[in-house]
Amino acid sequence: MNDPDSILLHTEELMTKAIDYLDHEFQGLRGGRASTALVEYIKVDYYGAPTDLKSLAGISTPEATQILIKPFDAGSIKEITKAIEASDLGLTPHVDGKQIRLNIPPLSTDRRKQLVAKAKKMAEDTKVVIRNARRDSNKHADALGKGEANISEDEVSTLKEEIQELLKKYEASVDTKFDAKSKEIMSVD
Repeated sequence: MNDPDSILLHTEELMTKAIDYLDHEFQGLRGGRASTALVEYIKVDYYGAPTDLKSLAGISTPEATQILIKPFDAGSIKEITKAIEASDLGLTPHVDGKQIRLNIPPLSTDRRKQLVAKAKKMAEDTKVVIRNARRDSNKHADALGKGEANISEDEVSTLKEEIQELLKKYEASVDTKFDAKSKEIMSVD
């Protein structure tokens, strides 16, 4: 990273990855309704290899309070059941022939508050990652000013301001996503 544009590009790339990761994490937090995202990434021991559930089965939500899992290989039902029980979802799988049903009980107010707190921690962790990206980029900007790149202090200062603007933009995005997720968790269907 030997010029301002590459520093900005790299910074934005890191911040975007942090937001994408937050989105992925938020999908795993359940709100008031059943969502296939709750179970898609549960790791199942499939012939000795940890495999995402979505690769092993069709997952649907036939009702607002139920997830239906139809394994492509009926022999994997036992392993899928074991993986769901081992996950921290707190759901009990019911084997129904060649499929598995997960009944999603309504969330208690206390559990909703716990999930909102968990979402807040995820959002704060993401902000830390974004701030670390800013810190590292500012170090690169300072190095440009002192290095052989012949970049003036004004250009370094402008670059740092642009990095700060990126930080504000991505932190606002985290706040927006957290607000939406907490509303989803707290809404009672």
